[in-house]
Amino acid sequence: MTDHFQLIKTDKHSSARRGRLKTLHGEIETPIFMPVGTQGTVKGLTPIQLHEIEAQIILGNTYHLNLRPGSELIREFGGLHAFMGWDGPILTDSGGFQAFSLAKLSQISEAGIAFQSHLDGAKVFLGPKEVMTIQSNLGSDIAMVIDECPPFPCEKQDCAKAIERTSRWALKCRDVADSIGFLDAGHHVFAIAQGSTFEDLRRQSAEELSAMEFSGYAIGGVSVGEPEPEMLHQVGVTIPFLPANKPRYTMGLGTPSQMLKMIGLGVDMFDCVLPSRVARNGAFFTPFGMKNIRNAKFTRDPAPLVEGMDNYTCANFSRAYLRHLTVAKEILSCTLLTIHNLHFYLDLMKQARERIESGDFSSWSRDWIANYENGDRDEG
Repeated sequence: MTDHFQLIKTDKHSSARRGRLKTLHGEIETPIFMPVGTQGTVKGLTPIQLHEIEAQIILGNTYHLNLRPGSELIREFGGLHAFMGWDGPILTDSGGFQAFSLAKLSQISEAGIAFQSHLDGAKVFLGPKEVMTIQSNLGSDIAMVIDECPPFPCEKQDCAKAIERTSRWALKCRDVADSIGFLDAGHHVFAIAQGSTFEDLRRQSAEELSAMEFSGYAIGGVSVGEPEPEMLHQVGVTIPFLPANKPRYTMGLGTPSQMLKMIGLGVDMFDCVLPSRVARNGAFFTPFGMKNIRNAKFTRDPAPLVEGMDNYTCANFSRAYLRHLTVAKEILSCTLLTIHNLHFYLDLMKQARERIESGDFSSWSRDWIANYENGDRDEG
């Protein structure tokens, strides 16, 4: 698919961008946050609820879906969209991050990554051919190449080997996608730039992958243990070497303030399990930081989680009721808090898009971040 990404406006006082990404299952307005649906579901929510909070695109996990129920079975049911009843775009990661997060169960070679299943110990192998075939079976709108994510900290020579292997794997992924007709059918393949905390390796990785002409580019290997200033620095030093006419995606993060900071650096797409994961522990997001509904001060609080938020939870339920559900360990509390948290993230992206268009993103985001990081108001 050509001309799939349109830059609508760029901010005069930062590198923030307002864009539009075309996929087989619809257009995505950027900057955008993508709710994580690791195993073919965003935990606790139905597809209808995802549409109600204006989710534009969700994620699936290649590694997990291939283990259970299997990509061949999902293909028999018409692909992941039909299988899970979601008609919007889907991005699937490749499994490379699992080599990092499940390091004790995986072994990396030039051919790919050999795993022991975390479910039953069975042997699993993911190389360029395997990950692209799996994602083709899933019918992903956006498929990620397989990559090697170096740990933090790491030795520079080890990181150099990892980015070189990542480039070789990316080229093979692109060739496989081309050979099986995945690209001709209109699907996208995104490459992943690595480099840990080494600026020259970040540049090398970004330049090598940019020369391969992928549909989009991700910045990987951030938020893997390094301090936030270092994380933001590495995102900032990578972006100038990625194509300006392609979407940029920072993988696996972050907090609301981190996302606004990275939008200011020129990032277009985000995903993170944080808003849905913390909801299951009673946490909810406000413009003045993250709070926990278990706090005793909410026992008789008649207010919604956030005044004026246009979602089902805030429109219908008090903090007092939500605290009761959470303390009583009722399943509904997880659903209602997840609805709010994901909507909070998605609404923040909508505000960012509007501010970029109106030309005051920089001042607005600076004030918003200050309120979020320093605010501790009772109404929050």
